[in-house]
Amino acid sequence: MKQTKISIAKKLSKFSEHWSPKVIAEMNDYQFKLAKFKDEFTWHKHDDTDEVFLVIEGDMTIEFKDGQVELTSGEMCVVPKGVLHKPSAKNECSVMLIEPRGVINTGEEGELTAPNDVWI
Repeated sequence: MKQTKISIAKKLSKFSEHWSPKVIAEMNDYQFKLAKFKDEFTWHKHDDTDEVFLVIEGDMTIEFKDGQVELTSGEMCVVPKGVLHKPSAKNECSVMLIEPRGVINTGEEGELTAPNDVWI
């Protein structure tokens, strides 16, 4: 298998929709996904896995029932499995999500559920 590099900037330029993660790589059973956030998402949780938010560009907030975490470019947060959270961004924010293959972005099917396993 030929090893190739992945340009995050080029991958981000290939889509514009918000809250719709796109897979750019896999490692074992984990997927590296890029997403663009703007405005508010929905409260949700992932019962079976932790979720990593790594901000590539911009600023975002992750609200929890007992507080919030503000993230900016180069910062990340690991949300433990089962923890209710709601991401938001006042302005467009580019984020890498790292999570197991098959994770539904809303935790379970809902209005903002994005198609899963979409590669760019």
